[in-house]
Amino acid sequence: MEINNRSALRKITRELLGHIEKTDVLIGIPCFNNGGTVGAVVENAAAGLHEHFPELRSCIVVADGGSTVDDSREEALAAIQRLDAHGVVGIYRGLSGKGSAVRMIFEAAGVLGVRAVALLDADLRSATPLWIERLLCPVVREGYEFVAPLYNRYKYDGTITNNVTYNMLRCLYGKRVRQPIGGEFALAGELAESLRAQPVWESDVARFGVDIWLTIQALTLGARTCQTRLGVKVHDARDPASSLEPMFRQVVGTLFALMEDTDASWKPIRRSEPVPTFGEPVDEEPEAFPIDFDKLVEIFYVSWDTLKGAWRDILSEDTFAELEIHAETGRPAFDLPTDLWVRILFEFAAAFHHRSTARRQVIEVLSPLYFARVASFINRTRELSNAEAEAVVEEQARVFELRKPDLVALWNNKDAT
Repeated sequence: MEINNRSALRKITRELLGHIEKTDVLIGIPCFNNGGTVGAVVENAAAGLHEHFPELRSCIVVADGGSTVDDSREEALAAIQRLDAHGVVGIYRGLSGKGSAVRMIFEAAGVLGVRAVALLDADLRSATPLWIERLLCPVVREGYEFVAPLYNRYKYDGTITNNVTYNMLRCLYGKRVRQPIGGEFALAGELAESLRAQPVWESDVARFGVDIWLTIQALTLGARTCQTRLGVKVHDARDPASSLEPMFRQVVGTLFALMEDTDASWKPIRRSEPVPTFGEPVDEEPEAFPIDFDKLVEIFYVSWDTLKGAWRDILSEDTFAELEIHAETGRPAFDLPTDLWVRILFEFAAAFHHRSTARRQVIEVLSPLYFARVASFINRTRELSNAEAEAVVEEQARVFELRKPDLVALWNNKDAT
């Protein structure tokens, strides 16, 4: 892929940054139509910097995607001015998506020569000044280069993480980063600058794929990595049956593409280990929200009628036969068990790897199977507490690890898929 040298910083934004003296830490907030929450996120960021890092020079950068349905930029700028904080609000250049906003933030960090960058989503309803301390402290005081978030989440919040990304990244790269696409991260300034220069900003990384890209880059580059407890994350919750399919496709597409680029790193790894965790546990339970279970199952059965041939083409004979057995049990008793889900995901990853064309279609036909897996996870954990459901996630992750030799064999042998 060719490097696109076009800056994500507009001229006016660069000029505004030029009026700010060299900075130690930067809080970056990707934003798009978040007028109801972004002001409070800015206020908590400013309060956290003032309370926990008063000795450091700081700046807040809000990277907006061209919000038009509300006053996101005006709300952000008003909060910065009200608090007399150093800050800039600007519209990024590039593809529409969080990744382009992150690119702008990293460019701003380079202009200001910062030691550390923290990222906060603009739709947060639970950010506190303590989040700033817990994200930045490992970088500025402990020498870590990449900090991932660790939240207390409702058992059906983060279904892509629980059923795909946590398991795959733990299995592939050997580090138990529990929320690799969580949204809130901190990076050393040098790492942010290195990532800004990567040739990915005109790809799906510029959309939803940036969070998993950041985590995988940190792990494969050998960045000193940890996670930090932030407590409950309250944001604009999304029912997977209604709103997560585009995000699933972009996250998994980015994951599979990065597996291609980093297979020399991940293939030899056979075990995983915890990463250091900062912060005292927060004894707070997240609120539940409704999930349309029936719709998840219905999506699978409608897709069974239309995509069965595509699944048969991608999956091994044994895997497809087992899937067919479970499909024939019918909606009330439907289940897609963990071991079958692991094999499906591995075989789809290998199919993506071995195909030179129609890769996007591989991702598109996988999403109904993801919905089926989420429905099965809901069935298994319906009566469980959040902590008990977390134990199920960990049990699933161990299956991914145990079956990793199967993934490597599929990856190495085109005839096996």
